Amino acid sequence: MKKLIRFSKFFIPAAIISVLLVIFGIAGYIYNDGFALGVDFQAGLIQEVQIAPAAFNLVWNGTASAEIRFSRSLGYIEIIILGSGIDNRTFTFPYNEYTTIGSLKIAMEEQIEDIVMNISADENINTQWLIYSSLGNRLLSDEVPYIVHYIEPQSPSVDISEVRAAMSGFAHSVSVQNLGTPSDRQFMIRVEDQEEGRVTSVEIVQTLEEHFGKGSIAVLRSDYVGSRFSKDLTDQAGVLIFLTLLLVLIYSAIRFRLQFAVGAVIAIMYDVLVIIAFVVWTRMEFTTLSIAAILTILGYSTNNTIILFDRIRENLRINQDTPFVDILDISLTAILGRTIITTLSTMLAVVALFVFTTGAMKDFALALLVGMTSGVFTTLFIVSGFINFWENQKNKREKKKKLAAK
Repeated sequence: MKKLIRFSKFFIPAAIISVLLVIFGIAGYIYNDGFALGVDFQAGLIQEVQIAPAAFNLVWNGTASAEIRFSRSLGYIEIIILGSGIDNRTFTFPYNEYTTIGSLKIAMEEQIEDIVMNISADENINTQWLIYSSLGNRLLSDEVPYIVHYIEPQSPSVDISEVRAAMSGFAHSVSVQNLGTPSDRQFMIRVEDQEEGRVTSVEIVQTLEEHFGKGSIAVLRSDYVGSRFSKDLTDQAGVLIFLTLLLVLIYSAIRFRLQFAVGAVIAIMYDVLVIIAFVVWTRMEFTTLSIAAILTILGYSTNNTIILFDRIRENLRINQDTPFVDILDISLTAILGRTIITTLSTMLAVVALFVFTTGAMKDFALALLVGMTSGVFTTLFIVSGFINFWENQKNKREKKKKLAAK
């Protein structure tokens, strides 16, 4: 027979620890003035940028209009000449034919009479490394040169702390998030802007260029998100957690007992508070991935709890004369091995995410690891301790009723 582990001895110490952790989390939330909201929860301008030096710029001196088009995936750059009274012409320069910007310059200036390419980097830069900014007008002119950037595969990485330092003097609240790996040098910057139109893409680029150098910022995407959208996203996060609590309560009450249902809800709330405490004290950015981590942990913890409830119900039917606290110990001992194996095997995948990813995904993995640890503790001690407390109170009330009846 498997050795019985007396988990019930630790119900009260576990409850004390849990209360202290919750108080610690609430104190952290108040002390740190809430979450360090990520780019998903702030109204303002979202801009994806890449720290990439300028390769060359294009100047158009013709009387007609000239537009630049490009495709990095297909590997070509096009110059389209258009205007009234002339035939539209398209000049295509495939990267596999013009492998360096030096050869691209020769071909472009030979084929197009009124265009000038001013190279600001090594002429041997591979055209496959070129990056085009979405900022600015793609219609070429002689007043504002169109800048094309590049980034070499072996370029040194840029840490997110450098970008945050560059934006630290900005007049508005700024959030920065990694995109990809540090070697990609891509970042998402969100500038809070409660009054629409106060912040522009040009201001962000100019601020970054003061730190990284003139012409070193390529804008990959620029969008404005209003305060209404950000508020809706925050409200939806709260609704999702509330619906999870409600559905678990209903399901557990129907399938098991009311005390089990209430215990499951308390366990879920505790897991949420533990993750919140971890997020606020570590100042981890709270993003949509944080919500995903919370909901994932709620599902994981609920699954463990339901398995425990099922085992308790089975043991209550088999051992009808056994004290309830012993039923709990028997059930917890029975599921301990499964809980450990399931948790460790899941953690292996999460640890791989934590080790081999960066930015928001790394934070997501870390939150999952904390949540999984909390979920095991919750199943073994918090849920069991609560339903044991409920059962004891019910027995005390029944005894009082019997004494009163006599």
